[in-house]
Amino acid sequence: MIKKINNSYSENDIAARKLRTQISYQAALGQHRTLRGLARLSWATWLITIVTVAIWCVTAYQLALATGAHNLRDIVANVLNNAINIQDNDALSNVLVAFGAKYNQLIVQGQYWRFVTPIFLHANLLHVGLNMLNLVVLGTFLERLVGHLRFMLIYFVTGVVSVIASFYFMPEQISVGASGAIFGLVGAYSVFVLIHRRAFRYNGIPALLWLIFVIGVNLSIGLFIPNVDNYAHVGGLLSGCLLGWWFTPVYTLAPNKTLIDVHGLSRRWPLALLTIIGTMVLAIIARYLIGG
Repeated sequence: MIKKINNSYSENDIAARKLRTQISYQAALGQHRTLRGLARLSWATWLITIVTVAIWCVTAYQLALATGAHNLRDIVANVLNNAINIQDNDALSNVLVAFGAKYNQLIVQGQYWRFVTPIFLHANLLHVGLNMLNLVVLGTFLERLVGHLRFMLIYFVTGVVSVIASFYFMPEQISVGASGAIFGLVGAYSVFVLIHRRAFRYNGIPALLWLIFVIGVNLSIGLFIPNVDNYAHVGGLLSGCLLGWWFTPVYTLAPNKTLIDVHGLSRRWPLALLTIIGTMVLAIIARYLIGG
């Protein structure tokens, strides 16, 4: 008799947890529909995309001038010639360093803003095109899920952490690109799925396995293609998982029967502030470990 009662309580508890998870999941998915006007749009994703593409256009123009282009036709030809394979690595490196690429020698000399600016820089058309495509596809969805401020917090913190990882583990390489920040978004979304796995079919196992497969494929590319900074990717991914655990939406029923997001920035702003400070401290530690 006692065993049957215990089994009944256990089954009810499992069912209650699944119901709470499903409510939280549906609330997170539908939160953006309660907003109006600009707040309903994924404006942060589009703003980052537009700014990043605009900066690439400027650096592509400067590279074309540096390699002898004299008119619009020459500039377009130069962009297309470098679209997949870089024709003049030295000229490109000089342009990217001038615009803020991760270059350890200058960071050690005090140019700490280079922990941020590489997120907006890209080497060529293929590089910026793939990264911005991934950002738009994932970013528009994730921004609706977590909100504008949390999205920017995750994107920029994981982007900076990815640059710090590159700075420490690949000190000789000039590095640019938003892929570390995009891996951070993937990490944050993976944790959201993990937390809400009971809302998915088969407890989310197929969804989690698919995310692991996608992450594995993207990381393995760096093992076969030269000049891919996997340390930055891993740094962005791991920090994204951590920020996902702290900040991805988790809705629960308040005593007044309304749903509240217990991971919202209005409740967790001290943790968000500590996250930003901790990232700065991490950059300082890495700088002194490398530069002495």
